[in-house]
Amino acid sequence: MLTRRQRPLAHDLADALGDRIAGGELTPGTQLPTEAAFMDEFGVSRTVVREALSKLQQTGAVRTRHGVGTFVVGPPDAGKGFRIGPRHLATLRDVIAVLELRIGIETEAAALAAQRRDDSHLKSMRAALDDFTHAVEAGRDAVEADLRFHREIARATGNPHFSGLMATLGAKIIPRARLGADDVLDQERSIYLRRVNTEHESIYDAIATGDAEGARAAMRTHLANSRERRRRASADA
Repeated sequence: MLTRRQRPLAHDLADALGDRIAGGELTPGTQLPTEAAFMDEFGVSRTVVREALSKLQQTGAVRTRHGVGTFVVGPPDAGKGFRIGPRHLATLRDVIAVLELRIGIETEAAALAAQRRDDSHLKSMRAALDDFTHAVEAGRDAVEADLRFHREIARATGNPHFSGLMATLGAKIIPRARLGADDVLDQERSIYLRRVNTEHESIYDAIATGDAEGARAAMRTHLANSRERRRRASADA
């Protein structure tokens, strides 16, 4: 079982699996065990396993074949690859720049998800949206559920590069995480979050009905709205 707590468990799990690949315990071409097997072995959640595998995909250590499984490619190349770190998110202008990147990436991801999603993807998206609603109703922000919804859309594309990029970007791609949301929501913030989740519902509905163009448009609207809110905040500051 993974017990370290100084950083996310997904990093620890990705490192552990990377060590097995680098050490030859898992050789190129080998199919990885199921998510459930990793959950039992390491004592972590399914979300942690999926994030760890996404990180390994981004480093080129593994590759997922949709509907078949995840296979070892070779040792992870941790020293290379695209990264957005704290220095890239220092100002509101930086956050806006990342939102523009997300518009370019996630609008197409939403369209692909509408074409390729299966029932398990829809179930995971639905759970994230419900968790978002429950968090707001309890007077809390919903950054984790927000991020999970977007990551599930990336996973539903069936293209590991979308999932890998989302894993690389991390929680800071959610502007509220960057700005430091209060633990207890005031009325204005609750109204704002409900509006955000209404936008999420529009994305989900389009994906669920297989409407690729509708999903693309709904995602663009959602992220463009977020960008404009950040722009207004930057202007006010």
